[in-house]
Amino acid sequence: MMMISLGIFTTILIIFSFTSQPFWIYYWLGTSKSQVDFTPDYLVVMGAGGMPGPDGLMRCHFAAKAAKIFSASKIIIALPSDDTIPEKSEAWKMYLEIVKDSVNSDRFLFETKGTNTHSQACNVMKMLDENTSAGILVVTSPEHVYRSVLTFKKCGFSQVAGFPAFEHAFDQNLLLTENERQDKLKNLDRSLSLRYNMWNYLKTEIILIREFFAITYYKLMGYI
Repeated sequence: MMMISLGIFTTILIIFSFTSQPFWIYYWLGTSKSQVDFTPDYLVVMGAGGMPGPDGLMRCHFAAKAAKIFSASKIIIALPSDDTIPEKSEAWKMYLEIVKDSVNSDRFLFETKGTNTHSQACNVMKMLDENTSAGILVVTSPEHVYRSVLTFKKCGFSQVAGFPAFEHAFDQNLLLTENERQDKLKNLDRSLSLRYNMWNYLKTEIILIREFFAITYYKLMGYI
């Protein structure tokens, strides 16, 4: 019975990978809580494992972008670190990556004790002396925005929005030969939709499954 259920579930994932639904769900997670109708006092950059890494670098890039838009905001990097040697920590590497983009170094604070989104949000609240009215803009990966914003609100902040670190799409036409661009060849093995979109959407589905499990867990624990 378990194998049958697993087979049905896998078949559904494969079918959906040929549609645009995985992208739109991913897009919704990143944008549904990203309306900024206040001036943020703090940009909270959520850590993403080791640096350099794809998620960490993307968050740093968008943190620098947000820092230029909201030039008066302080920047909090939230990532567990070994405080005995801060200069070798991953949080410090994120800091170095952001300041490379001409962001003033005196704007930074660090939250290094939290080990998950909930504890990081609550620790930021403590750092700010329970200032519930402080405006918070959370910089994180798109799939993590929805849960992050709700978690910060649950910890007491009244003004919270997300700043999703969406990657820019690569122009798939660059993968075509000149003849294919001129529609002279029609090889099935050069179908870009099959070669790239389907596999990318399968990866996106894995990200979505993980995130929705996390959202469910946070709701059960009362974190959101």
